[in-house]
Amino acid sequence: MTSSERPSRRGIFLGLGLLLNAIAGLTLAVPILRYLFSPVSRGRKPGSRAWVSLGRVEKFPAGQTRFATYRNPVVTPSDGETATIPCWVRNIDGERFQIFAINCAHLGCPVRWFPQSNLFMCPCHGGAYYADGSRASGPPERGLFEYRYRVDGGTLFIEAGAMPTPGASLASLTVRRPPCA
Repeated sequence: MTSSERPSRRGIFLGLGLLLNAIAGLTLAVPILRYLFSPVSRGRKPGSRAWVSLGRVEKFPAGQTRFATYRNPVVTPSDGETATIPCWVRNIDGERFQIFAINCAHLGCPVRWFPQSNLFMCPCHGGAYYADGSRASGPPERGLFEYRYRVDGGTLFIEAGAMPTPGASLASLTVRRPPCA
């Protein structure tokens, strides 16, 4: 093409079509890429842990076990209400606590606390746990997952991260095993 020749109508429309397609592609790609890379852009990786507040210590009376929830520190935009994770808080003597994941160590079904019998019971397969989270009976081979905790300024915090499930190896969670017979 020489300098005196003008671009053809076909060339102009081809260039305009390519430009509009590139704009449309970027418009679609940006939200998708933001969703895929959101854990990286927030500076957290799946499996990372953080100290999360469960509330004031007064919410958990001494000698009682109470239900509590916390917001998972590792969330994605699609988590919605599932990012709210339940747990059981046992105030042993007013100063010492035990915080258990709500999931049964057998298949992950939610356990319930029964104060009358002083046991956690799993409705799925009849697993039972003592008040300290250790295995009492049923198919679970170990006790409930227990979170690490700290009390700071009258507020109870737990070290939380990805929700504990059977087979998960999270360093922030400890497993109580029954003593060998």
